[in-house]
Amino acid sequence: MQPATQVSEFAHSSPLSKKRLWAGRIISALAILFLLFDAIAKLMKVAPVLEASARLGYPASLVVGIGSLLLACVAVYAIPRTSILGVILLTGYLGGAIAANVRVSDPLFETCFPAIFGVLTWAGIFLRDDRLRTLIPLRR
Repeated sequence: MQPATQVSEFAHSSPLSKKRLWAGRIISALAILFLLFDAIAKLMKVAPVLEASARLGYPASLVVGIGSLLLACVAVYAIPRTSILGVILLTGYLGGAIAANVRVSDPLFETCFPAIFGVLTWAGIFLRDDRLRTLIPLRR
């Protein structure tokens, strides 16, 4: 048994400020809202989504499955206890979106757009979760 005075490996290097916490929540909420919008549009088979999927080489029959997968990843990310797993899953999903855009030679902005949301999801959780900042410390 370890003594009670021993510091755990996830000790706080600095207390979580309210500004940082709220900035992280706001960034995460914006990313969640956009990704939910995208998932719901896929589940509803909205015409522009079907056209974009066809342009990327995905048949319409896969759109609902892709939307369901995105919805599940967003749900895992939105739950505080599982948010780190969620951001890892979303990173994989968004990486696939980048790869699909690169494969069809989409313009730079369309190719980088999923990366922007990947950065936002990581930034949001990094600002609001001390455990992640302990694992990935940024130096000044």
